[in-house]
Amino acid sequence: MTSYVDYAAPGAQFAYDVNQSTFYRKDANNYINILSSKQINTLKGTSLLDVFLSKGNLIEPHYHQNASELVYCISGAVEVAMLNPFTNAFMNYRLLPGQAANIPQGWWHYDFAIADHTHLLAIFDAPVPEVIFGSDILRLTPPGILAYSYCLNETQLKQALAPLNKTVMIGPPAGCHSPSA
Repeated sequence: MTSYVDYAAPGAQFAYDVNQSTFYRKDANNYINILSSKQINTLKGTSLLDVFLSKGNLIEPHYHQNASELVYCISGAVEVAMLNPFTNAFMNYRLLPGQAANIPQGWWHYDFAIADHTHLLAIFDAPVPEVIFGSDILRLTPPGILAYSYCLNETQLKQALAPLNKTVMIGPPAGCHSPSA
């Protein structure tokens, strides 16, 4: 699909302050800003997330159905983990400043901050990144279907999933006392 951008149009945008476009905020140290064709209308085929995480926080498991993702570490340290759908092997990459990892389109993955003040750029080969989060799959699939599909106890499953009442995006949720990853 080819789209036309009129670079001479009076409304053509070429610059934007990404700090003005928050995609998600957990708290003052854990948030994501976005830059896409919605912020710069002359931006074609590329978008990015500007990610800030403190140690022990993660971008929850998810996948992008419309884009590959390049994760670049600016500061701090992060573990980027992804499931290779061809081998069913989980691959883990520890990134320090100046290092990057590529996540192919459709691969299940997460980013886990292993240092405070972790700052990442997630660059996508799509004008707006689309995402399906693990918390949404778990909370929106009827527990009876999950229980039946995997031979689980439906009552126990409902109890286990009860805290998932919204998309997690940056986890763990505030007040969670579960063991760290």
